[in-house]
Amino acid sequence: MTTEQSPDVLAPHRLTRVLADRVAAGSRPGARADGHRVVLAIEGGGMRGTVSAGMALALYEKGLLDAFDAVYGASAGAISAAWLVSSRPQGLRGWADPRFASVLIRKRNLLRGRPMVDIETLIEDVYIRQFPLDYASVLASPIEMHPLATDLQTGEPVDLRDALTDEAALRMALRASAALPLLAGRPVTVGGRRFYDAGLAESIPFRQALRDGATHVLVLRSRPLGPDTVAPVVPSRGSRLVAALAFRRHTDELRAAFLSRAARLADDDRTLAAYDADAGAVPTDPAVLSVRPDAAAPLVSRLETDGAVLQEALRTGYRAVETRFADLV
Repeated sequence: MTTEQSPDVLAPHRLTRVLADRVAAGSRPGARADGHRVVLAIEGGGMRGTVSAGMALALYEKGLLDAFDAVYGASAGAISAAWLVSSRPQGLRGWADPRFASVLIRKRNLLRGRPMVDIETLIEDVYIRQFPLDYASVLASPIEMHPLATDLQTGEPVDLRDALTDEAALRMALRASAALPLLAGRPVTVGGRRFYDAGLAESIPFRQALRDGATHVLVLRSRPLGPDTVAPVVPSRGSRLVAALAFRRHTDELRAAFLSRAARLADDDRTLAAYDADAGAVPTDPAVLSVRPDAAAPLVSRLETDGAVLQEALRTGYRAVETRFADLV
């Protein structure tokens, strides 16, 4: 790098500048004067979502949460979004507690013909009686909560924000966002429509945020970028088998959404990498920035239950935010 290099190359990402300005001004959600809509988008991925949960926790504990106007979440990311905007964001640490992982992930259930991932028990029992999530505070939060799910008829992503009319509806929306054939049970009905896991149509929910008019989006990724984590474009034999078995009674559109997940994720990676560079962007373009775990971080399985691995996953996500926003925190 030379001193003749353009100042624009050395300038921080536009999203970082807006966050810094809002933090410095003490800006609060619902009382903005800068004309921006700054959104947080949280990727899921089953227990891999522990990484992005650690990132969300770091944003809260470093005083950056109030700089956002809305939080979008897909699957496990939707559950993290709910914890984040609730009265108890520290509950995000629950992702690393093996007691709750063992409730959620029950591999023996497949032998009993029951869902391996028990989202219903987590949302309707554990988060009410054992490890309470203050659902009322999520609904009352000035930071908008946007859980995504996949419509069974169209195979398209749907923002369930308008369906969050009460606590029961919120719980159903969270279940819908994470309901996956074979693994996580039957589709969930919300507002008269049936839904499956958001990851079938939009596993990284930044595109919905942009469709809704976001000017700045911070994307919390649950996977490092590397040769072992970039999704293949062609559906695997396993994916085709799952599509034939689990989606045989569903629409062609839903099967197509499932089979195109790999290509869509690869496209998301390319698009987000271009946004991260922020090079040549004009002021009217959306500013999108991703936070990923370090490339050397161990990969976390979707069905991980080992407490030591989950604790490290949470710390990995937390450190990633600390590193990215070191100048702000």
